Amino acid sequence: MSKVATLVKLVATVVVAGALVAGMMLPFVGGSGLVARNSASLLDALPVELTDQTPNGITTVKAADGSIITNFYENNRTPVTADQISPIMKQAIVDIEDSRFYDHNGLDVQGTLRALAANIAAGGVAEGGSTLTQQLVKQTLLQTADTPEEREAADEQTVGRKLREARLALALEETYSKDEILTRYLNIAYFGAGAYGIQAAAQRYFSVNAIDLNLAQASVLAGLVQSPTNDDPLANPENAQARRDTVLARMNQLGHITDQELADTTAQPVVTAEGQPPARNCVGASIGGFFCSYLLSYLTGTLNMTQQQIDNGGYTIQTTLRPDMQATGDQAVLNTLPMGDSLAGIYTAVQPGTGHVLAMSVNRQFCSDAANPACESVVLNTAASQGSGSTYKVFTAAAALEQGYSQYYTLTTGNTYTSRIYKNGGKPYTVSNAGNYPATLDMVKALYMSSNTYFLGLEDALGSVEAPVRIAQRMGLSSIDGIADQIVAENRGSFTLGPEATSPLALTSAYSTLAASGTQCDPTPVTAITDRNGQPATLPDGTPINTGDSCNAEAIPAGVANTLNQILRKDVEPGNSGQTAGRAYVSGHQIAGKTGTTQSNWSAAFVGYTPEYTASVMVLNPKENQDIGGFGGGKPATIWRDAMAPILEAGPTAEFPPADDTIANGNTRQVPSCGSPSECQSAITGAGLRYAGQTDVDSDQPAGTLVGTNPPAGSRVQQGGSVSVQVSNGSGFSAPPAQPATPADPNAPDTNGDGQPG
Repeated sequence: MSKVATLVKLVATVVVAGALVAGMMLPFVGGSGLVARNSASLLDALPVELTDQTPNGITTVKAADGSIITNFYENNRTPVTADQISPIMKQAIVDIEDSRFYDHNGLDVQGTLRALAANIAAGGVAEGGSTLTQQLVKQTLLQTADTPEEREAADEQTVGRKLREARLALALEETYSKDEILTRYLNIAYFGAGAYGIQAAAQRYFSVNAIDLNLAQASVLAGLVQSPTNDDPLANPENAQARRDTVLARMNQLGHITDQELADTTAQPVVTAEGQPPARNCVGASIGGFFCSYLLSYLTGTLNMTQQQIDNGGYTIQTTLRPDMQATGDQAVLNTLPMGDSLAGIYTAVQPGTGHVLAMSVNRQFCSDAANPACESVVLNTAASQGSGSTYKVFTAAAALEQGYSQYYTLTTGNTYTSRIYKNGGKPYTVSNAGNYPATLDMVKALYMSSNTYFLGLEDALGSVEAPVRIAQRMGLSSIDGIADQIVAENRGSFTLGPEATSPLALTSAYSTLAASGTQCDPTPVTAITDRNGQPATLPDGTPINTGDSCNAEAIPAGVANTLNQILRKDVEPGNSGQTAGRAYVSGHQIAGKTGTTQSNWSAAFVGYTPEYTASVMVLNPKENQDIGGFGGGKPATIWRDAMAPILEAGPTAEFPPADDTIANGNTRQVPSCGSPSECQSAITGAGLRYAGQTDVDSDQPAGTLVGTNPPAGSRVQQGGSVSVQVSNGSGFSAPPAQPATPADPNAPDTNGDGQPG
């Protein structure tokens, strides 16, 4: 150091010491130390950061089972109480940093003057004069500074800053006990290697808790606070040993360790047991990296928390993530699509009736390396990039059922159908089926067989696309909220075929409304946020953070939901010819679901659910359009089964409520049975149906005999619909041959013709 620089520092030291002594002696008088004359004025000067008894630690994110997913923090700190710190650690830090700690009242004038004399003698700054209390003030203001200006003010080398620290130190000493001040200091001090506070330091360097630190370890840590980088025992063990020995010598000089303890400890090298810092942020999540990222966006976007608040709040965030479901989902997507494949398999699970998000799996890692195809920083589970195809037919069916159309509503549309209402630009809107379907279908078969033409015809019957769009929104399909009005205004008949960009989470949420018998719940990844004292967390302005479920118990009528559930079981469970999602079936469980595939096979989807779980799988290329090589009943249904089978097989699942007869039957009437053509006419009109006359049909019955009705008795027909009576024309009738006369018995007695003896 140059002589000029040395002189400047010495002058500064003299000025600061003189200012502290002269300035502080004026308003205060004391005996062995300085005592506040006016405690109230000192307490008024305490900023809120210094009245908080413990610095906040890291924010911990927990899964539903209590396991730790990750942590959010700026500083790696785990506050501990006084009884969680070993006594030898407390003694070591006091001895080396402020040996008169228990004698002064926050300002050590004797120590300041001694340091001044030592520095003058050394020709430089050889000894500091700040007490532990003053250091606590400085570090608290530095570490709680919100702006660069506040940080600069807390660290500026001015007499004013020193005076402020001194006054605040005195106020602290008037407010808190020595043990509390020492504990707070040990919780806030920086020990290097990213470790703030004694617990983090004990874990980082020795893999022990603060209460278990021994003399050798405590002396190393006590020596670190002055020069954490230079004396780092991991990076610079020789420097750390020299500094440790200085601490030990001081402890021996003050009579706090024996000569033997000094000799035994200094004879040994510094022995460390390096521990890793706690997992940090979503990249470091132990499981569910995409869920973690979704959680973070939910905290800041929906709950209005700030990132700074999350990183520095020391909260415990209880999430909804089910590690078992996350693990099976992760494996399921990889069973079908390898990590980093151009096609993404996106599995998203939600709990019906609460909206709790249970798992988010993708055949990707959550990371930000653009050069690594296995890395993805976008949460594909919430992103809307491609459509989900025929999964939207459910919304049209729900709208029709709500308006009184029955599940028996029958249309003859064939394999190509041109709408009477909807247009493709200025041209007619025509769709075709993906394969051959029966020309005539009712709603049940059309839904589980996924007929395009039937559902365009059903939209024709509804007259507008508005009802399907609005019921989709009511069910929770939030990814269309921004375009719903435009879809309605343009009357897009294609809506029922699902071309709109769809968020997998929103799709799962909408179907969970069916699983919950019409109760719609907004998706949520969190159930509770508590502060370090276990109390519900608040926003900076004191507003409680609302982590409750947000549900609407009557988003759609329960009867509509329950009726659809029974229909959609036929798409998954065995025994239904033409079903599209048989690969998703898990034996022994009631499972409902629907497949979907967009035009050109650019995406495919399957949504399956039980009363306890709803999960969607979408397969698509998130970067560009790509033929995914199949339909919703292929890769998506397979992934769904692989993910859900272990969960369903681990415990019993409930059965769906039965269909609502009123909804299922809608505005239909049952065709009555009758015994004769005349009786049928009155029975048909009496049932609210139109008698369509009598039709002769070929039959092996005698002419005029009642053969039946069309539609047949027991089937259902829209109210006012026509029913004809079928009567045999006798074309196939053959009269039975006449029976030959029986010869008279000559031995029979005479009768009078009535069979009685004559």
